[in-house]
Amino acid sequence: MTCRIEYVSAERYPDVLDALRAFTDECNAPPPAFDPAWPLILRDGLRHVPGVLIAEEKGRIRGILPLARVESFLFGRFLVSLPYLNTGGVLTVDPQDDATARALVDRATELARTQNVRHLELRHERRIEHPALTHERTDKVHMRLTLPDSTEALWNGFRAKVRNQVRKGERMGLEVLWGREDLLNDFYRVFAHNMRDLGTPVFSKRLFAAMLRHLGENAEICVVRMGNKAVAGAILVHGRDTTEVPSASSLRRYNSTNANMLMYYHLLRRAIERGRRTFDFGRSTVNSPTFRFKKQWGAVPHPAVWQYAPTQGTMTEVRPDNPKYQRAVRLWKRLPVWFTRIVGPAIVRGIP
Repeated sequence: MTCRIEYVSAERYPDVLDALRAFTDECNAPPPAFDPAWPLILRDGLRHVPGVLIAEEKGRIRGILPLARVESFLFGRFLVSLPYLNTGGVLTVDPQDDATARALVDRATELARTQNVRHLELRHERRIEHPALTHERTDKVHMRLTLPDSTEALWNGFRAKVRNQVRKGERMGLEVLWGREDLLNDFYRVFAHNMRDLGTPVFSKRLFAAMLRHLGENAEICVVRMGNKAVAGAILVHGRDTTEVPSASSLRRYNSTNANMLMYYHLLRRAIERGRRTFDFGRSTVNSPTFRFKKQWGAVPHPAVWQYAPTQGTMTEVRPDNPKYQRAVRLWKRLPVWFTRIVGPAIVRGIP
């Protein structure tokens, strides 16, 4: 029997939340990015337009494709599943249900044309064969660590170099704090400063406030302080089986304290304490510095297959590594942090 595909627009999205949660509960350990709250987080935090495609058969949901329309005066319009996150695209009860996956992509490509976007972007972890998906990116990988049953086993599994770096952070008298809204300002100060140093526009603080609000106890903040100063911070998201760290930063001038190493050790401990089986460090380019940082903790690469159905322009025009943006990156690094916090969110929200 052919599935019926329904598009639920932004206005109706809150009405299907319970049905979407019941569906994801039925799936086999979906990534945290498939929490149905995420399109609402992107709406409140980045002003994206949320929606979802639902494939039903005999009154039962067989698959979904969450979407967010990204709109920007600078870059144009895009339909993405899902912006900010590393994973998205099609989710089906049966991971091998290619017929339902293709039906959802069929409808998504129709939406991309009717909504006049430059491209449809699906952040898959396995390739879906579809004639409209003519471009893909596989240059980055997800770095994930299978967690042991105890924090003691975690510690014993580290190489001596990693343990020594964590111990150095402990000897520096750094304080590791856990919280939610009470630590948001500390986290954001570190995050905004680090993004400026990287030459990257910073997300609005509203995005992280929305994560805390919509994800409830499944989102929390870790901050490392030296005295009264926050020197590292991360936001942690707990899925059913996986904990991931969508955003984390540390201040470069405190690198000698190993605050970042100490923080990541506590992030991993927290995931075990919360009963999760996998820690997702996020995407990295193979053999890049961030790849090596994650690998030292024991993380191993998993495929990331971002697929695209272009409708206008070329696929490289709005990528941050486009050479035409390198001059802007160099300039951004010289701007005052306070200025980047004002201007940055309006720019970065339009980059898919």
